[in-house]
Amino acid sequence: MKILMFGWEFPPHISGGLGTACFGLTKGLAEIKDVEVTFVVPKAFGDEDQSAMRLIGANTVPISKKEIQLGETEKKMEYLEVDSTIVPYVSEEEFWKLKSKKYSRNTRFVETEDGTTINFTGTYGGGLLEEIKNYGLVAEIIASSAEFDIIHAHDWLAYPAGMAAKRASGKPLVVHVHATDFDRSGGSVNPRVYAIEREGMEMADKVIAVSNLTRDTVINKYGINPEKVETVYNAVEPVNDEPTSLPEKGIDEKVVTFLGRITMQKGPEYFIEAASLVLRKMNNVRFVMAGSGDLLDTMITRTAELGIADKFHFTGFLKGNDVSALFKMTDVFVMPSVSEPFGIVPLEAMQLNVPVIISNQSGVAEVLENAIKIDFWDTFAMADSIFGILNYPSLATHFKTEGKHEVDAFRWVNSAMRVKEVYDNVLA
Repeated sequence: MKILMFGWEFPPHISGGLGTACFGLTKGLAEIKDVEVTFVVPKAFGDEDQSAMRLIGANTVPISKKEIQLGETEKKMEYLEVDSTIVPYVSEEEFWKLKSKKYSRNTRFVETEDGTTINFTGTYGGGLLEEIKNYGLVAEIIASSAEFDIIHAHDWLAYPAGMAAKRASGKPLVVHVHATDFDRSGGSVNPRVYAIEREGMEMADKVIAVSNLTRDTVINKYGINPEKVETVYNAVEPVNDEPTSLPEKGIDEKVVTFLGRITMQKGPEYFIEAASLVLRKMNNVRFVMAGSGDLLDTMITRTAELGIADKFHFTGFLKGNDVSALFKMTDVFVMPSVSEPFGIVPLEAMQLNVPVIISNQSGVAEVLENAIKIDFWDTFAMADSIFGILNYPSLATHFKTEGKHEVDAFRWVNSAMRVKEVYDNVLA
């Protein structure tokens, strides 16, 4: 079985859990016999791990490429041909020169690097919607010539690419919902994003949700037929925990960690309020907020207002071994998410013997037993849980031991087998 997969990011160039999940799933699929994955991203940097699949950067694909046979010589010759509705240009001056001519209503103008390939940043900047549209254009070209059995698109950023590939090839489409705009916005959805999400789900032959929490959102908020939506839980990639590679704490104090995007969705303000309550009862503790996001400055200001800034550390965005190093120094990890479709980070913490506290409003709460679960808004319960783990060694030992044992069963190959079942059902 050959899968044409579309995503927006891939390690080591990631900004959150989406790229991590895509990498883990492709590695899991690679362990299944007779399964091949071609993974497409907007921009390939050249340093991605391609051991489990073939990676294509949309930024390297000519906007139209054909191969012709030279009669009796039987030699092949490649030439570039631009579709009549696609007009490439390389400069602003050339754009206006082309624009002044007469074209059909459906003509698309595409800015290119050298007249053949489209430039992508592969980020989440101001031109995001334009990049998503261009990504769909390249997906259409890839799907017209590639050999594959099924299309798999990850999250709303890649849904237009998946839909374009389906239209071009007639092959079935599976969309993977890692989060919805209801999660990211707290209910104040962006109409354009919502429209893309809904169209992708409606056009898909199957929808994969990362938790039952997300499945309910897909059904109730997007009007998708429940029979079309399958839940496949995420897993975790083994982290580097070799003693020689990770530093010791270096301080004789407890460390409580928040790691994630510092945005409304992740609930950083509730973590800070709970920290203030803990510090009223004990002083031998420090709090770390690792990550970046639009609420970072607000959170720094809030710690100053509460008079606890001297007990707080803001590290910025971390990844790879830096995450492992932080967890090696952590006594408690807290994920107070307001709306978390799944949540891989607690699994990473548990692998390194860190007790975790997670919100009931997270998908991972559906599958974890050896974690303390609280409502994100209940800062008193959160503070009590932090205080209990820090001050009762037997409680901490229980969550370290049992949590590590439990999370070792969360393997990506198991998730991949479930995804393969979805593929089989679609193709059947």
